[in-house]
Amino acid sequence: MLKRLVPLLVLLLGVAYLGSTLRLPSVPEGEPDHYAFGNLPVLVGGRIKPLDTVARTTLLQFQGRQFVRDAEGNRLAPSAWLADVLLHDRRAHEHQVFEIVHPDLLALLKLTEAQGAGKKRFSYNQLFPGLEELERQAAIAQPIDPQRRTPFQRAVSALRDNVGLYVRIQASFVPPQLDSPLDELRDFQSDLVAGVAAVRLRQQGQPHNKALANRVMSLASRFDFMARNAYLFPIPPAEDNPDDTAWRKTGTVLLETFATGEIEPHALSYAGLAYAWREGKAEEFNTILGYLRPEIENRFADQMAKVDGETRFKAAAPFYSGMVIFVATLLLAVFSWLRWPETLGRSAYYLLALGFVLMSAGILTRMWLEGRPPVTNLYSSALFVAWGSVALCLILEKIYPRGLASAVGGIIGFSGLIIAHHLSLSGDTLEMMRAVLDSNFWLATHVVVITVGYSATYLAGFLAALYILRGVFTKGLDPETGAAIERMVYGTICFATLFSLVGTILGGIWADQSWGRFWGWDPKENGALIIVLWNALILHVRWGKLAGIRAFMALAIFGNIVTSWSWFGTNLLGVGLHSYGFTDRGFWALVFFALSQLLIIGLAVLPGIPWRSGGSPAPRPATP
Repeated sequence: MLKRLVPLLVLLLGVAYLGSTLRLPSVPEGEPDHYAFGNLPVLVGGRIKPLDTVARTTLLQFQGRQFVRDAEGNRLAPSAWLADVLLHDRRAHEHQVFEIVHPDLLALLKLTEAQGAGKKRFSYNQLFPGLEELERQAAIAQPIDPQRRTPFQRAVSALRDNVGLYVRIQASFVPPQLDSPLDELRDFQSDLVAGVAAVRLRQQGQPHNKALANRVMSLASRFDFMARNAYLFPIPPAEDNPDDTAWRKTGTVLLETFATGEIEPHALSYAGLAYAWREGKAEEFNTILGYLRPEIENRFADQMAKVDGETRFKAAAPFYSGMVIFVATLLLAVFSWLRWPETLGRSAYYLLALGFVLMSAGILTRMWLEGRPPVTNLYSSALFVAWGSVALCLILEKIYPRGLASAVGGIIGFSGLIIAHHLSLSGDTLEMMRAVLDSNFWLATHVVVITVGYSATYLAGFLAALYILRGVFTKGLDPETGAAIERMVYGTICFATLFSLVGTILGGIWADQSWGRFWGWDPKENGALIIVLWNALILHVRWGKLAGIRAFMALAIFGNIVTSWSWFGTNLLGVGLHSYGFTDRGFWALVFFALSQLLIIGLAVLPGIPWRSGGSPAPRPATP
């Protein structure tokens, strides 16, 4: 009786764990509500998003994680860190958020590992003395093709870009390097007429109020810097502007004060937030937020619904939770091969189904936020490949309830989410579409179909790898298990061949509509064709009985390398019309993965490698 309850208890524990991640964080009573601040909308990268998303994507780009520790070791939420950056620049300069691991770059900046948090994260103040030399080295690297830069030059360019982004974000809300932005702006507005007159008298060489002229010119210089360099557009369009995307920079509207004589209310509100945040005046801070939020909601109800949803989605971090679920699935499935196969196997299946539901919810949420089909960039393709493989594993495990497909589903699900995490380090994963991809029809047909082909090819390869590893290192590959795995691999390859072929043909039609030619031997096109040909070759080898079971499995494993080359490897070339997916990250990870697959293939086909179960573990099934 207890064994029957174990799968249900495991499922309930998984649901309880996921439920705990859905609780929205809150600040202690009497403190400024930086979480509400993080829910304010801004326009950046062509779309309206919450400040919380800006904070998380920026921190991932800077340091590979989404939280910060202050000088006292306290953990800051992303929204609290961004509030410092936007509203309290001097305190933000102390936060160690810039990751530097290259020893030559540390030497260039006259820093040591011991000075950094975790021996690799440094603050803006620590970098400041070396910024001039950093800029000089970045200028030397700039003309060199990114693929030809040395590791030092890539590190220099990346740090220079990160520091530049940090400075641009700081210039988005209030004028930088002011002790009291609110007082300065109020004085500026009240003395504007006299100040402008003093500046004109100075220009004419006549007697004038020097202090007033200097203050006005200093503020005008800061406004101009903000207008030219700010990263965020936090000011909503004017009420008489019908364009909902015409958000403005704070510096731009502050410069308009010279013409209107009045500071734009939102710009003054942000200065008020800066005052309250710096002084720790929670009631005033939260009151200003309470005025800002309803005013924006009244005008942008649809956009604000997505802003709220995105904030909740990012806080819940479903794909990070999914990693935990898939690791637990793998462990339960592996233990089911040793003890309680039915109980633990069913537990693993339930967790795999829970992980699938979680990924489905995450992908559907992303589709709602973007208004797009599920695959729009490399990040979303990693999610969808993992999702598709897990879905197929659920079907295979239902047909062959041995814990085999559950184990592979756990591996692929976790691996896909890890890949997606590393791809997210380059910036916003809900980015605006590139023009060549701006077609929901083709994104929903060609891209989805061919990505399902990737999922199935990977699944066949991982099932084949499981076959080889169990045969070499365990005694668990009995003839019945071996035959079940072979049937799963064969059926999955048939499925993968169909979807890869149809997806490639649909891609050619899309290319003909976009570029005026069906096929141009582009690297990405060649990669897609190679997947189709390789899967067809595997099927012909099996149908013609041209090789034994081990060779059949080795061919399926090599399909992992073929698919990885088409998916990521072609992007490393940086050429062709499909360079919209270009990335120079992950080269060594791709090499390591290919080597690992070749090692498993070697275990399968090299003579002298014994099988602990002895001989060929599975009889040859009849040709269908």
